[in-house]
Amino acid sequence: MKLDSVWVRRAGFGLLGIVLLATFAFVVVRTGPFAPVRVTVVTVADGSVTPALFGIGTVEARRSYLIGPTAAGRVLKVHVDVGETVKAGQLLAEMDPVDLDERVSALDASMARASSAVSAAEAQRQDAQARRQLAAINARRYVDLGEKKFVSASVVEAKQQEQTSADAAVTAAEANLAGARQDIARLRAEREGLRQQRQNIRLLAPADGVVTARDAEPGSTVVAGQAAVRLVDPASLWVKVRFDQGRSAGLAVGLPAEIVLRSRPASPLAGKVVRLELLSDSVTEERIAQVAFDSVPSGISLGELAEVTLQLPASQTGPVLPNASIRQRGEQAGVWLLRAGALQFVPLRLGSASLDGTVQVREGLQAGDRVIVHSEKELAADSRIKVVESIVGKGA
Repeated sequence: MKLDSVWVRRAGFGLLGIVLLATFAFVVVRTGPFAPVRVTVVTVADGSVTPALFGIGTVEARRSYLIGPTAAGRVLKVHVDVGETVKAGQLLAEMDPVDLDERVSALDASMARASSAVSAAEAQRQDAQARRQLAAINARRYVDLGEKKFVSASVVEAKQQEQTSADAAVTAAEANLAGARQDIARLRAEREGLRQQRQNIRLLAPADGVVTARDAEPGSTVVAGQAAVRLVDPASLWVKVRFDQGRSAGLAVGLPAEIVLRSRPASPLAGKVVRLELLSDSVTEERIAQVAFDSVPSGISLGELAEVTLQLPASQTGPVLPNASIRQRGEQAGVWLLRAGALQFVPLRLGSASLDGTVQVREGLQAGDRVIVHSEKELAADSRIKVVESIVGKGA
């Protein structure tokens, strides 16, 4: 009896070991390193891709103005404040004229004196002309008397000399008159220059706009070219957008755009590309474009972030597949094709891509092919796979 119980016990332990070993083998085959790789599959279908470009930008003003003096000076008054709407020609600020008004008054007095000098020179010329006319008459008379031997030759020569001196006096009087007129022209130009300087210290709005900054207060000193007031044209607002260089193929002027401002995420605005900057950002590897609003919204603020989507022309109908299925082997892009239960890596020539992850296939696939989209780990041609609806976790 004892021998039978021992054999029964040993048989039980052996059976238990076989069951545990089978369970372990099952677990290894199903969930261990020898388990098949779970994958999801998609069937290639014909369709068209509507490619789009997406970028982030900021609202800027196409036309902005920095209003400041043309010479260093002290600010006398600032007549506007930030947020005010101004009209073209409106006085924005004034600089201290210092001694400009006195210098203009001094030049006015100098011009009055120069006018008197011109009048005196004119009178001297008239007197010289009258003396020359009288000397010419006397010279002709004495020449006739000399030919008739009524006067001596020395007297005739004296009268001719008087005529020559009168001619020289006229020339000198005309030169003095021209010099006086040149002096008054110079003084007039200097006065106009001072008046222009006097006008320049009145800072006027060059166009209609809105004041965005007041950079100087009365009493502060500014240098030439430094802005005292900043002005923008609110009708010229646009978005400066940056696009990834690697995805910027097809970017062109005139493309329609959808603009979503951060302050209005639920209200997209229409626009279009109006300028492509020739210089790209080599650090961030981005191209820069300017996108204008079809209608500039009210209440928009400068510097606000905006999301811009550009719609490109749709591609021709052909095989399309999800971008997630694309694999990179070296420099070649392709997909894992599932055909008759076997895996095969197929190189592809890809076309356009949309923002939803759909890619156009130009060469390498046809409609009806089954392609691996996701897998638990990297695949090889001899990998054992198991097709599932989705890959959520490690369990079967």
